[in-house]
Amino acid sequence: MATAPWTTEKPTALLVLADGTVIEGRGLGATGSTVAEVCFNTSLTGYQEIMTDPSYAGQIVTFTFPHIGNVGTNEEDIEDLNPAARAGAVGAVFKAAITDPSNYRAHAHFDQWLKRRGIIAISGVDTRALTAAIRRNGAPNAAIAYSPDGKFDVEDLKRQAAAWSGLVGLDLAKEVTSGQTSSWNETPWAWNEGYGEQDAPTMHVVAVDYGVKRNILRLLAGLGAKVTVVPATTSADDILAMQPDGVFLSNGPGDPEATGEYAVPVIQNLLKTDLPIFGICLGHQMLALAVGGKTEKMHQGHHGANHPVKDHTTGKVEIVSMNHGFAVDSKSLPEGIEETHISLFDGSNCGLAITGKPVFSVQHHPEASPGPQDSHYLFRRFANLIRARRGEPALAER
Repeated sequence: MATAPWTTEKPTALLVLADGTVIEGRGLGATGSTVAEVCFNTSLTGYQEIMTDPSYAGQIVTFTFPHIGNVGTNEEDIEDLNPAARAGAVGAVFKAAITDPSNYRAHAHFDQWLKRRGIIAISGVDTRALTAAIRRNGAPNAAIAYSPDGKFDVEDLKRQAAAWSGLVGLDLAKEVTSGQTSSWNETPWAWNEGYGEQDAPTMHVVAVDYGVKRNILRLLAGLGAKVTVVPATTSADDILAMQPDGVFLSNGPGDPEATGEYAVPVIQNLLKTDLPIFGICLGHQMLALAVGGKTEKMHQGHHGANHPVKDHTTGKVEIVSMNHGFAVDSKSLPEGIEETHISLFDGSNCGLAITGKPVFSVQHHPEASPGPQDSHYLFRRFANLIRARRGEPALAER
């Protein structure tokens, strides 16, 4: 009896690094090609929130956890304000193929969802080896391509990857921000109940949208805030005309110095008032630039829901969700600026506060989408600054 000939599966997707390295795999999601920076994320869960986080614009996410997609997708676990705009990661790298969904909340297969979002993905990759290479050499620029027939112009993909300018100097906030001012009243998700609605607000917060996540707005609303979301380029005069009780500076993608060209003067004008201000991620970096600090590109960045951060104001260590490729240079912070949080992975800056002003910010994503809820207290800390300004008693932070 004749044996079947040895067959090799033809790759239908490629990840081509700027140094010419070609990684083969099986294609998933949308067909076509794109160029972006490759990072790795160490989260075990929350892949849908990760892929829809606008802070990942211009990036391809390598998941270190091997089984991604097996709980499917739904319409609740998205983070960008306008799904039609597809703000978020442009590519994904997986170890294992996506299995059929196995979760009572699943509405669709992850592969179908990737296709609808226009996200190109590759599976069958040794993600541990790729992660080790990123840790050793830094986050590379790359081209990712998916072609069902397995036909690629590899040399052209190499040229595209090598020619892409990268994230340094790139203002992506203007590409993911809201197109117009809007109101937000949805409150956090509850088991078997879904999301609630804030119908009796006790304070007004203006959120400057550099790429804001939905769960951040939900936590603000859940503490009693009427939230007004404004585009990233909104002037200080327009913000103050809304008579807010506090201002929130959101997360977002890209090089903070590029976004700072228009955002820093606005924040500096807001700092002339006594309004409470709270910043997260890019908002933290914008605040640092506004007070005279500097930012720098990181070697590999911080991406995951299991990063240890120490809060110097309490002496406690919390496990947080991180997503940033730039960091505030703590040595550049001027006198009168307190470093409140640091990463216990590398000692990098993760928070600041202005002495004598109701103003603070953190680098991590305390809204926990995805990730632990250790840092939810920061939203109550912000609410307490607003309450103190109005002579009201403080809420318990924890």
